[in-house]
Amino acid sequence: MTKHYALLLLAIIAEVIATTALAKSASFTRLAPSIIAVIGYAAAFWFLSSPMRVMPTGIVYAIWSGMGIVLISAIAWVWYQEALDLPAMLGLAFILIGVVIINVFSKSLGH
Repeated sequence: MTKHYALLLLAIIAEVIATTALAKSASFTRLAPSIIAVIGYAAAFWFLSSPMRVMPTGIVYAIWSGMGIVLISAIAWVWYQEALDLPAMLGLAFILIGVVIINVFSKSLGH
C-alpha cells in the first residue's frame, strides 16, 4: 500500500506543477508552460492509474483532488499573492480535514 500512496503523491505533485504551468500558459499561447502543463497532466494520470487498481476510485480521486486544491491554493497565495479570505481558508481547512478523515478512519482503504 505504501507504494500506491507514493504514486498517489507523485500524481498530486505532477498535477500541481501542471496546473501552475497552465495558469502561466496564457491559454496555450506560451510554449514552455504549455508543454509543462501537458506533460504534467499526462504524468499525473499515469501515476494516478496505479493506486486506482488497488484502492477505491472515489477515495483515490478525493485525496488527489483535495490535496491538489489545497496545494494549488497555497502556491497561488504565496507565489502570486492571490488573496484568500476567511471563508476560502475555512473551506480549504475542511478539505484537509476530509482527506485526513478518509486516510485515518475509512475502512474503504483496507489499512
